[in-house]
Amino acid sequence: MFGNLNFIEIFSSFIVMAAIIDIFGSIPIFMSMKEQNKTIKAGQACLTALGLFLAFFFAGDALLKLFGIDKESFAVAGAFVLFVLAVEMILGREIIKNEGGKDGASIVPIAFPLIAGPGALTALLSLRADYAVVNILIGLLLNILLDYVVIRSLDKIQRIMGENLIFILRKFFGVILLAIAVNMFVNNILVIISRVS
Repeated sequence: MFGNLNFIEIFSSFIVMAAIIDIFGSIPIFMSMKEQNKTIKAGQACLTALGLFLAFFFAGDALLKLFGIDKESFAVAGAFVLFVLAVEMILGREIIKNEGGKDGASIVPIAFPLIAGPGALTALLSLRADYAVVNILIGLLLNILLDYVVIRSLDKIQRIMGENLIFILRKFFGVILLAIAVNMFVNNILVIISRVS
């Protein structure tokens, strides 16, 4: 297994996953949750996301088929969650109530769909066609480590950026997130419709 180690593949896997997860782009979302007094546990969020990634990597197709779900429907469901989250950021209103106990926000929406979202999960599967498993997994672990460091450092980031800049970024990224959600929804719903018709 480790005989297939390739640093170019590791770096490529890391870059692909980092671009899709975009943990830095999610900082305003995390800040918004903190202002709503939602508890964010970096370790719990990252371990949950890692578990989702590994489960999907090794048994993704079989897992979705078990529940009778295709990748497109999975992506549409994730798009709905991102849409609601974007509306929260833009309007400054809490829609997704923190009903999952004190650590609810660490699982939804942080672990899924912000870190282990439909796009990232699907990308992870598609990397298997080109790269060795060990290189993809190392790239994934490096991403999870980066996510952990960013989420753990939210207070420092907040102090450095200041409240005004965070407010502006929250609204801006709210619109970006809304566009991503709509794009994800449209692309995948069109596939579903074309399959039905």
